[in-house]
Amino acid sequence: MPQPSGLSAPERRKLKTGPLSKGDKWFFRTTTIASNFAFLLVALILIFLLAKSFPALQQQGPAFLFGSKWDPEAEKPVMQLGPMLWGSIQVAFLGILIATPMAISAAYVIVFMLHDRLAKIATTLIDLLAALPSVVIGLWGLLSFAPVAANWARLLHESLGWLPFFTIGNESGTFTDSPFIAGWIVAVMIVPIITSVTREIFSQMDAGLINGALALGGGRYSVFRQVILPTSATGILGGILLGLGRAIGETVAILYVLQLSMDINWFEILEPRGGAVASWILARFGEATPAEYEGLMAAGLVIFIVTLLVNVVANLIVSRSAGRRK
Repeated sequence: MPQPSGLSAPERRKLKTGPLSKGDKWFFRTTTIASNFAFLLVALILIFLLAKSFPALQQQGPAFLFGSKWDPEAEKPVMQLGPMLWGSIQVAFLGILIATPMAISAAYVIVFMLHDRLAKIATTLIDLLAALPSVVIGLWGLLSFAPVAANWARLLHESLGWLPFFTIGNESGTFTDSPFIAGWIVAVMIVPIITSVTREIFSQMDAGLINGALALGGGRYSVFRQVILPTSATGILGGILLGLGRAIGETVAILYVLQLSMDINWFEILEPRGGAVASWILARFGEATPAEYEGLMAAGLVIFIVTLLVNVVANLIVSRSAGRRK
């Protein structure tokens, strides 16, 4: 186009190729399909469970979640999941209470105290713990840890038996097969998850902020309590919720160390009875009648939805925490 100076602007050239080459387009499409496949898989699992469990849910109604009777061989089958659902929540929260201090302590030591080489070794060992199969941890818990934890349970009962949490009806009991021991086993399994998230959050903190607090005379504990922990609390909470999602769905390890009972155990964590939805499914699935099969599918649907919601909330908290740190 003519310019005021009398000169003409150079002619605009056409690009022979688009902003993305053919290879880039195919790579983008492939990665998009792969990322969306996970959502599709979750949706298909949900649809399958809904289809298989709908007759049982329709027959049992709300009592399926809140009742405490399981008799699939009756003339009119009764399948109620209340004790198992409460037991899953109980064991998971016991595991969280035990695992969280260990995980935060391990993450603090790795990030702020150990030399880089030792920190890498410690990180590798903790990550290897997450790779152990559930059956291996369950056998370890049954054969090695349960006798030790039973002694701890006995000490708690003798020292704090006046509290409802640590009372036990059978004074001659062995203190095994209890939610207390199952909570410890679950804690061992979720420590690597919480440690990994907490370690990542600690490593992204502003070193100048921590060094400034130390330079002002703060000790390690006071800096951790007043600077590090408040700054990273939201992200740590997300890691705890991720561990909670894993704990709620744990199956084999709990089955080995917990005596499943439809007699609901509200708060007496040392009593040799309890429950867990996933372990109940595993224990009953091999000999299930057609009606009970539908009830077990409904139980799987319940634990699937609970675990999914917990993990979604955890991911949202971790994402928002990462955004604020940036």
